[in-house]
Amino acid sequence: MLNIGGLRQGIVIDHIQAGGAMKIYEYLNLEKLDCSVAIIKNARSNKMGKKDIIKIEGPLTIDINVLGVLDHNITINIIEDDKIVEKRKLSLPDTVTNIIKCRNPRCITSIEQELPHSFKLTDRKNRIYRCIYCESKFKGN
Repeated sequence: MLNIGGLRQGIVIDHIQAGGAMKIYEYLNLEKLDCSVAIIKNARSNKMGKKDIIKIEGPLTIDINVLGVLDHNITINIIEDDKIVEKRKLSLPDTVTNIIKCRNPRCITSIEQELPHSFKLTDRKNRIYRCIYCESKFKGN
């Protein structure tokens, strides 16, 4: 069990599928934040075997709920004054913009680079999103 001691305020993104932390780091643009970020890869987990964890120090203004699109097992621990004050299980948002990208080469988003990549949730049970422009399918983990 890893200790998250020393984190006075911030969030811990836990139960990330092993190997998935860097993808989440990139999606959240954590390299642009002026705070400490720790990535723990392949940590032992009773529930998952192995998992990744991201620990971010300081107050955050990013929307972490969109992470449910990338990995539905993720849990978010909110830390204040060295204590976990909230544990949050992520749910799938109905729409996501600029989190996942349309892979259809004929989609308008491939031609018009400034258009946002927007997807709507069309099948919650199977975690399927569809591009609002061309209906191409994206399936989350």
